[in-house]
Amino acid sequence: MILNVIDVEYLGDYKLLCKFNNGAVKQVDMAPLLQYEAFKDLTDKTKFEQFGLHQTIFWANGADIAPEWLLEHGTDIPA
Repeated sequence: MILNVIDVEYLGDYKLLCKFNNGAVKQVDMAPLLQYEAFKDLTDKTKFEQFGLHQTIFWANGADIAPEWLLEHGTDIPA
């Protein structure tokens, strides 16, 4: 099965609640990624909040993040 994000909710402070097609639900802190060039524009929270979802999370500046990374780095949340 190819892992996909099927739902995402912004929790504030660069944290996302991600639901995956394998049933996992994770809270993911994206703040550590803001130091990288692809994510620097997203330090502006209004830009960060404007993400899209198509199998994974993406932003207008071209940044996206692998579902596998989100799953691996997230904190478990009961479904």
